[in-house]
Amino acid sequence: MRKIGLLVNLTPEGSDFMFHRIHSRKSRNNSKQMPKPKIFTTILLVALSTTVFTSLGLSFLTLKATPLAQAPTTDERKAVADRLLQQGIKQFQTSQFSAALQTFEQALSIYREIGDHLGESKSLTGLGDAYNSLGQYTKAIDYHTQSLAIARDIGDRTGESKSLTGLGNAYHSLGQYTKAIDYHTQSLTIAREIGDRFGENSSLNNLGNAYRFLGQYTKAIDYHTQSLAIARDIGDRFGESKSLTGLGNASYSLGQYQKAIDYHTQSLAIARDIGDRFGESKSLTGLGNASDSLGQYQKAIDYHTQSLAIARDIGDRFGESASLNNLGNAYNFLGQVRFVCSK
Repeated sequence: MRKIGLLVNLTPEGSDFMFHRIHSRKSRNNSKQMPKPKIFTTILLVALSTTVFTSLGLSFLTLKATPLAQAPTTDERKAVADRLLQQGIKQFQTSQFSAALQTFEQALSIYREIGDHLGESKSLTGLGDAYNSLGQYTKAIDYHTQSLAIARDIGDRTGESKSLTGLGNAYHSLGQYTKAIDYHTQSLTIAREIGDRFGENSSLNNLGNAYRFLGQYTKAIDYHTQSLAIARDIGDRFGESKSLTGLGNASYSLGQYQKAIDYHTQSLAIARDIGDRFGESKSLTGLGNASDSLGQYQKAIDYHTQSLAIARDIGDRFGESASLNNLGNAYNFLGQVRFVCSK
């Protein structure tokens, strides 16, 4: 009688098991073949399989399918993008411009993937504002132009107004004040039509800045005064600080240095209180210029040095350049001409 045994061999391909029959060494002359014990073999196979799986910690008697993690829904992804957008806005308002760029880019990517055009437009506006603050004006114009096209296409008038404001600010930074006025005027019209007082306040303030650079100081003061009244009425401290800075700059241009100092002092206090480092730097620059004009050169140097440190810290290259130039002028008046750039 021939004995039958089973040898289990775990192959490297997957986890397949190969079963080999081991034949006893009996005489080759035995011509009678015993019937194959199929039932016994089946039972043995099951027993051996159970033993092998159990030794591997994979008992097939207890195996359960692990469900795959479900992909986030469109609503869940939109919620993430919305949080990123708000985070980017806060970073921008506290002068964290480089960080804001990264956050807005993440939000933009998600909005585009899920087909949210409103969110896409808002993210593009944020990117444009951040690039403008970092002195990359051409890039800012490109983003605001994209944002404007989407806002108009989907009928988002608030977004349209903000995009026009962004374009106006970028062209102002490039010294194209008449073009800036055109964009800000369009933005102001829309803001008033839809009752957007924040937008109205912003547009008025920006128009004041543009007219000041064109030498129309009285007109500039009129716009800044209107802007300040709205900012205070709606509790917009960020806008209030900017309006006060504008009034300080216009007063300085009219030779009203003490009045300029008063406005800039108020603006500085608010900027520091709300964490607006960009605004803080501008207020310090205004105080430095007014002090310089009053012959208080050492005081001017102190203000410009503080402004320079902030401009460098937040990546405001335009502000850094202005502060270095102002420091050079102050030291020159003190008879201490030196290479300020080496500071």
